[in-house]
Amino acid sequence: MLVGVPKEIKNHEYRVGLTPEAAREYVTKGHDVIVESGAGLGISKTDEDYEKIGAKIVDSAEEVFARADMVVKVKEPQPNEWVQLREGQILFTYLHLAPDPEQARGLMESGVSAVAYETVTAPDGSLPLLAPMSEVAGRLSIEASAQASHKNNGGRGILMGGVPGVLPAKVVVIGGGVVGTQAARMAVGLGANVEILDRSLPRIRELDDMFQGRATTRYSNAGTIEDAITEADVVIGAVLVPGASAPRLITRDMLPLMKHRAVLVDVAIDQGGCFETSKPTTHENPTYLVDDIIHYCVANMPGAVPHTSSYALNNATLPFGLALANKGIKAACEDDPHLALGLNVHKGKIVNSAVAESLGF
Repeated sequence: MLVGVPKEIKNHEYRVGLTPEAAREYVTKGHDVIVESGAGLGISKTDEDYEKIGAKIVDSAEEVFARADMVVKVKEPQPNEWVQLREGQILFTYLHLAPDPEQARGLMESGVSAVAYETVTAPDGSLPLLAPMSEVAGRLSIEASAQASHKNNGGRGILMGGVPGVLPAKVVVIGGGVVGTQAARMAVGLGANVEILDRSLPRIRELDDMFQGRATTRYSNAGTIEDAITEADVVIGAVLVPGASAPRLITRDMLPLMKHRAVLVDVAIDQGGCFETSKPTTHENPTYLVDDIIHYCVANMPGAVPHTSSYALNNATLPFGLALANKGIKAACEDDPHLALGLNVHKGKIVNSAVAESLGF
């Protein structure tokens, strides 16, 4: 199979679909790999690095899309990309279709078979291709909220860990999954006062065992969320419904309950956001104010650390990508029901039930 890697074009997106090491694995298995010139520069990998492992460099993304049997990316295709996709071609990338009907229609019209990283599952029901970026985003959410809390950035002027004699920041993490756990770990490490809210009692017990009193837990419902955010300097939105739009847990009429210039970080923004007042932002302009509350809603947070993110992502996606390349879309999905759940669009239809329900298609 001819596998193609275009350069990412989303705002401040520096990751790459295949690292040279991952591309080498495809070549070793007998596949041809073409890479758009400069695609790896965001992770400090040159065209020569790809050529050394047997990949071919092409001049344009147009050539990648025109020639490749399978296109491997990081972020969802942009409008000028999805119009280049075609019937019989495989697209393997993050899609996050639930809040993006325009992209869904574009992929349906193209006829492409689109496999989304974020809906591939593991035998235990976890999301192995989403997990590495969730780990990165969870950790970055605390870095981002710490910066947004600085007075020179418009924040309250709070030091996350405080100092002797001065209280640390109060960090509320809504959702105790991968993102929430990593956010809590970072915040605890900085010395913040951390509270985690979740709806799963087994998970709450696991978190209690994990943090051993360094973070507190509370069952999540409308009342406990409202109570928690009134004391928070930082709120991390870390909820996920696989394939579906994120639930709106903080409404606009709750914002006046919060402290002046408190920070909301919506890590669920790729799935539509878990705060009513969330809207996607970029690394270039990451924050905005609503009712005097700072909102940080960057839709590709891991793009800020592309070297770490690209390698973590490739570690997880490689086995599934090789299965698609070795067997083709039909056999690969028949052989692996967990990969089959990653198939979102096929032959002009939305074939993942959670995605279809969220889109109303």
